[in-house]
Amino acid sequence: MRITVGDAMTAETTDRPLAFTPRFDFRDLQLIVAGYADPAGRERELSDTFGSLPWLWSQDDYLRFDRDSGELRSLTFFVPARSVSVSRSHDEPLSRAAGLRADAVREFVMPPTTVFHCDSGAGELRACGSVRVLGTRPDARFAIAPDVTLLVHEGAVTGWSLRDPARYLTDGFAEPSQAPPAPATRIRLAECLELVSSPLVDRVMDRAPEAWRRLRATERALREQREDRPRADILHGVISRLIEDYEV
Repeated sequence: MRITVGDAMTAETTDRPLAFTPRFDFRDLQLIVAGYADPAGRERELSDTFGSLPWLWSQDDYLRFDRDSGELRSLTFFVPARSVSVSRSHDEPLSRAAGLRADAVREFVMPPTTVFHCDSGAGELRACGSVRVLGTRPDARFAIAPDVTLLVHEGAVTGWSLRDPARYLTDGFAEPSQAPPAPATRIRLAECLELVSSPLVDRVMDRAPEAWRRLRATERALREQREDRPRADILHGVISRLIEDYEV
């Protein structure tokens, strides 16, 4: 199947999805699927790949293709700043494992998604370009990497999803823990995603009492959590910094 990626790229699906373990960097709210392990590795990859990158004053998503083969080499998706509540169709198409091969060697723009939804148990984090698209049944879903899916509407990539995001929770480029996340971690992750995004984070910055009660309750729950401490520490670090930045 041939699909449109970004503003000026078409690509053909292949039977070779990325095999890298996703890394959900909660500090910078980015999903990294790549073979490199640090920012220097990301920079080194640029010389023998092409695709999309964030430009000055933008936060475009990364999709990098191998310059010789045209095959997708890595991706980075940024979690949007706005959280929304939507109801989704239960008859979505089955996800099909697939890679991507670009039709031409050229740079293109991959605008970031604008809204996301994460259910209260953090079963899935899903991001799209608009609320309407987020609540619309996709025409196709391509499992581009383990638990990472591209969402396609009318032949174009319009969003992405990460199943069980707590499993891949990490800080920076570090490999996520191989142990399964605790149920409490999944609940706290869903709470934290809401707390660091609009509209709730706006109420935190305005020091709305209800928002601060929720913020402090989540911080306390993370501080007192005994199980799954590495993941709880990652979440706690972000929430604690939020308190420090806006507490009077």
